[in-house]
Amino acid sequence: MTFQQHYQGRFINMLRWPQLVQLWDQVKAQPNGWYIYFVGETVPTVPVEAAALNKFIQEVDKLLHQEHDFDYCGIVYADDKKTPAMVKIFDPNNLGATCGSSGTVVPPRWLLTRIPPQSITDDAPTPANRKRWWQRLFST
Repeated sequence: MTFQQHYQGRFINMLRWPQLVQLWDQVKAQPNGWYIYFVGETVPTVPVEAAALNKFIQEVDKLLHQEHDFDYCGIVYADDKKTPAMVKIFDPNNLGATCGSSGTVVPPRWLLTRIPPQSITDDAPTPANRKRWWQRLFST
């Protein structure tokens, strides 16, 4: 299966925060081979190290809890809860209609994938605050 076929395939919503915690645990249990793609930015060509993956998960989880202040999650999707190979993380400040029912498909802001990623079209400009967050996260 190609990257695009997988990306456009079936995904499961992490509706509750405890489901998201379980998903993060599954990803962290198999830390090798993950790419972190900030959609709209440069497509990564190499997987991240385990430490960078863990840092990303910690920081994106913190951001989601701060900016999606609801008693449910509902903005993270995985292809499989037990053995994920791709995780779509939507930006709490740019949700649109994630299912595309409005006619406009809003791509995820971040993508965790074990399949080498390809460019995903995002017609909306990337917010400066997200770029700064990303740069701070991965600055050396």
